[in-house]
Amino acid sequence: MSNVAELKVDGKSYELPIIEGSEKERAIDISKLRAQSGLITIDPGFKNTGSTTSSITFLDGEQGILRYRGYSIEDLAEKSSFLEVAYLLIYGVLPKKDEFDTFKRDITTHTLVHEDIKKILDGFPSNSHPMGTLSSLVCSLTAFYPESLDPNRSWEATNMSIIRILAKMPTFAAWAYKNEVGHPVNYPDNSLDYCSNFLKMMFALPAEQYDVDPVVADALDKLLILHADHEQNCSASTVRIVGSSKASLYASVSAGINALWGPLHGGANQAVIEMLENIKADGGDVKKYIDKAKDKDDSFRLMGFGHRVYKNFDPRARIIKKAADDVLSKLGVQDPVLDIAKGLEEAALNDDYFVERKLYPNVDFYSGIIYRAMGIPTEMFTVMFALGRLPGWIAQWKEMRENNEPIGRPRQIYVGSNQRTYPSIDER
Repeated sequence: MSNVAELKVDGKSYELPIIEGSEKERAIDISKLRAQSGLITIDPGFKNTGSTTSSITFLDGEQGILRYRGYSIEDLAEKSSFLEVAYLLIYGVLPKKDEFDTFKRDITTHTLVHEDIKKILDGFPSNSHPMGTLSSLVCSLTAFYPESLDPNRSWEATNMSIIRILAKMPTFAAWAYKNEVGHPVNYPDNSLDYCSNFLKMMFALPAEQYDVDPVVADALDKLLILHADHEQNCSASTVRIVGSSKASLYASVSAGINALWGPLHGGANQAVIEMLENIKADGGDVKKYIDKAKDKDDSFRLMGFGHRVYKNFDPRARIIKKAADDVLSKLGVQDPVLDIAKGLEEAALNDDYFVERKLYPNVDFYSGIIYRAMGIPTEMFTVMFALGRLPGWIAQWKEMRENNEPIGRPRQIYVGSNQRTYPSIDER
């Protein structure tokens, strides 16, 4: 098998090296093409362009494979916890017991935030979208920890930024929710684990006892694992390209949050619930909407079915389906919207049209169901996604820095006007 590709243009030939990854993926290295020939390539949306080599996540959409650092998502969801997965993604190995105990202790001791951050939170009206609030609070950490702006600081200092943002992200996310509903904020309860602490900050009301349901906490832990990283997606690429300018971790993650905010990226599970609400408003006839989805002349599309990357099945969906069933069973939620969701799921899994096209419910479908059952409003769904994706963003930023990657600077092909003479105002 050749390790060189040949490109012929205008009678000239250029040899381009072929690189191969550990999973036998192959790529043509065009990094020196412009210097050699004056040519660049065009790839709108970078759909067929590798921006980096990475050892963090392997994804094979055709085979339905997702692995973090070589470990299958199925094993991690069954045997690990979110914080163990975070350690794995960021530091490259599963932690030993003493390493993990130290990691958890460090995070627990940094969950509190500076009281002045509450003044920033108070500046947001209650109708502010919680993603805007979250990205602002994360970016504000650059002001409270200005040493984080130094690109040449020690690894120990950089690692402290990693610990701080992992510790404070649940606090910020819960406070963004409390701001939206107009409730007083809750402070962290460091006697609880990561997910239980977050749930208590979210839902506890003043002067009322709040006991975290372990079934709900476990389902949330699995959801965060499933969302922890997903290769070079829009938000991960954003974190890397912002970080390539030597911007701080906090600024880079804030940019990633804003990229995730877009409805084409992080809003899929919200779109699922909005679709279910529309079906309910139209009478709740599941068969009618199954038939509409199968009609190629109908503009209706089932949200949360199929995946742009996974052409076979979404491996995360198989895992989270059980968690969704457990949450619905344990909470006993009576909700016609969730009844419609279960009806759509059953119909699609047993309908030849969907089976033949591999249009199975994906992780966004089931995560939307879980969040709805937990009482989390749709505006918070993307915040939950950001909470899970944080370790992946950190790992991508850290890898980019460690590899000394150059500042991101895509090229373009100009298609505007040629040079023009500047007219006087009367000649325009």
